[in-house]
This record gives sequence, structure tokens and C-alpha cells, in this order.
Amino acid sequence: MSRRRDRVAPPPRKGGWDCRFASNAVANSWEQLSASVPNSVRAAWDLITADPRRRSKRQHPLRGRLARATANGTELPQWQYEVTGGGRIWYCIDDDKKTVWLTAVHIGHPKATE
Repeated sequence: MSRRRDRVAPPPRKGGWDCRFASNAVANSWEQLSASVPNSVRAAWDLITADPRRRSKRQHPLRGRLARATANGTELPQWQYEVTGGGRIWYCIDDDKKTVWLTAVHIGHPKATE
């Protein structure tokens, strides 16, 4: 079972970004989303860890009060990856540590973005 600060498997590729869970709740939600749409979650992981700031219809920064979040004790910019029509991965980008912190994983569309 994954826990807070654990690495989101598999390990990063050479030159890629490390990816870690910001909380136990995120780790649990990641497992649920992975079980329901494994190929889509793997594609999301591949894109996020290759270039967390890549902009597309699915991957973009969050806005307003969601634009920043705290991960590992540091306030960082927060982005979103749309895994499915409703499923979302929210993550913070820590340039200093070249780490992406998963801050939320939503199985369905998050109400906070409505």
C-alpha cells in the first residue's frame, strides 16, 4: 500500500521528473483510479513525468484559488491532468527538487473546479 511521500511507481526515466504522493488519501485515490482506467493513468503518468508543464486540452495549470497548493511543506504551482471525462489528477511542480507532487486524485469531476 502506498503512503505519503512514497514514489509513484515506476521510477523516473533518466532526465524525467520524480513523482510522489502528497498524502495517504491521494495514494489511495490513485490506486482506485488506476484500477478503473489503468491505461489512461499510465499515459497521464508518462506525460506528467516527462514534462509537467506541457499544455494541452488535458494538461494545464489550475486557476484562481486552486492555482497554488502546499506539497511537502512548500507552496507550489498546481496543475491538472484530465485522465477521463471526470477523472482528474492535480499536482504541484517543485522545480528545485525536480519532483511532481500529486496533491489530489479525483475519480469523478471535482466540484471545486465548477
